[in-house]
Amino acid sequence: MSDIIKIKEEYISKLNQDIDLNQVNQFKTELFGKNGKISNEFKKMGSISAEARKKFASDLNAIKDEIQNLISKKIQEIEIQEINLKIKNEKVDVTLPERSFSQGRIHPVSQVIDEISSIFSEIGFNVEEGPDVENEYNNFSALNTPNNHPARDMHDTFYLDKNKEFLLRTHTSPVQVRTMVKGKPPFKIIAPGRTYRSDSDQTHSPMFHQVEGLHIDKNINMGHLKGCLNYFIKEFFEVDKIKMRFRPSHFPFTEPSAEVDIGYEVKDGKIVIGEGNKWLEILGCGMVHPNVLKNVKVDTLKYQGYAFGIGIDRMAMLKYGINDLRAFFETDYRWLNHFGFDPLDVPSSYRGLSR
Repeated sequence: MSDIIKIKEEYISKLNQDIDLNQVNQFKTELFGKNGKISNEFKKMGSISAEARKKFASDLNAIKDEIQNLISKKIQEIEIQEINLKIKNEKVDVTLPERSFSQGRIHPVSQVIDEISSIFSEIGFNVEEGPDVENEYNNFSALNTPNNHPARDMHDTFYLDKNKEFLLRTHTSPVQVRTMVKGKPPFKIIAPGRTYRSDSDQTHSPMFHQVEGLHIDKNINMGHLKGCLNYFIKEFFEVDKIKMRFRPSHFPFTEPSAEVDIGYEVKDGKIVIGEGNKWLEILGCGMVHPNVLKNVKVDTLKYQGYAFGIGIDRMAMLKYGINDLRAFFETDYRWLNHFGFDPLDVPSSYRGLSR
């Protein structure tokens, strides 16, 4: 029994010293491993008389429990010390100034698309989308565009193959074709998106943005078109009154066709939309040509409707005083920081489109 007492005293002394977790685990192995000192003492019980064995086992288990409890406390103590040391070394100095936070801005084109979508959704239009790469039929033929029309020429359209079967869409009207082919009237949609034409200067870009509208139903007429556009223009420019005129024009896909001008005046070097003696062209429109409806299997004896096309980039320039279209695509962060919008300020008609 004296050997057990010596083992106990020896390891209690070691465990009370300043040791690390590896040393504690080493002591556990020395004591309770397969050939550990405590384990070997248990093996001696077979050679002890039955009378002495009971007391020997009781004393040995008591010493074993005492040492194991001491080891557990020591491990817990070391772990707490390590955590405290880690917290001390990793503490945050709250007196330091916060790091600068840079928030992105919404591009004016994206903002205007959201504004236009919000306005038309208020009067029952759905937003439809389509691919930028189109086939010739959807982009031209289905829209009643003659084979000799200038828009089909390579100097105006980006074709993707020698046979001129595929191209980058020149307007978003193909979305109207796709919508009418896959559905049944009535249709009331707008189709915003990127479009492509071979043109580039201060007011034109090879890639630009359009939104085209379509309303097909029974008994639709030019009066509905005028009312729709009058409502849109007033809401978009956030004015109570608007001077608007329709000038006769020609588009292959509408008949009759018209260009829409709005009145404006210049005050302090800025364009003011609404009143004035000057006129500004902003969009094209008209009643959908019967041939277009026939191409998409819509009964022209029952249904008719109107369509319009609006240049999104041009609308953004007019509303927010941007004088060069090319700036939209130059990725200048300073420009975007000046003309951009708060990403959390989502446009809606009931609380204002822009702030």
